[in-house]
Amino acid sequence: MFIAWAADKADIGAYVGQFAWTPSHAVWFIKQGAWTREPEPGALVFFDWRGGDSYKGVDHVGIVERVEGKKIHTIEANVDRVWLKRKVRETDKVVGYGLPRVVKANAELSEIRTTQQPFPLRERREPPAASPLDALGGPLALLAVIIVTTVVVAFRVAGRRGGHRRLTRPWNAPTAPESPRSPAGGGGGTGEAPYHPEPEARRARVPVGAAPAKGGPTRRRPYDPRT
Repeated sequence: MFIAWAADKADIGAYVGQFAWTPSHAVWFIKQGAWTREPEPGALVFFDWRGGDSYKGVDHVGIVERVEGKKIHTIEANVDRVWLKRKVRETDKVVGYGLPRVVKANAELSEIRTTQQPFPLRERREPPAASPLDALGGPLALLAVIIVTTVVVAFRVAGRRGGHRRLTRPWNAPTAPESPRSPAGGGGGTGEAPYHPEPEARRARVPVGAAPAKGGPTRRRPYDPRT
């Protein structure tokens, strides 16, 4: 218990282990791959006072301070009726040594391997089904087609509704003299005689700007913006 308490105070409990039962502590080092038969400073030493070599018979645990030949200098708790004491031990009662430095190295190596793992592959998504609008291209091309179509349709509708009608007679044709209205209301009920244009041979050519002959048909003067 002393070793677990001291390791927690030093913030290295993850590498030393937190166990009250010494056999379980030895098994933990074995599983971590940090178990050895050779002593070294900083290692945890596991004793079996009966001289056994199995972790199941571990009775006591201490910390190796230094090694001198076949003897080890340890720091132990709850020994010789003393709470904490330095001891010099023979190795004939030692079952094995747990190495916190190896536990730390293995933990760091495992962390590095975890961070070096490749990123998970993204799921491949199936492309969307082809649409008839794909032939028109992107959104801008589709918008241009809609605008052009709208303009063309608008022009066609305007041409049908407001188309120019042909005149029944030339714009500069001479006006026919008015005929007296029939008292019976002939001439289709309008009171005007129908217009019959004269042939080109009978028409008298009048110079531009000349005064019309008296009693003859009048001719419209062309538009002159200066007047």
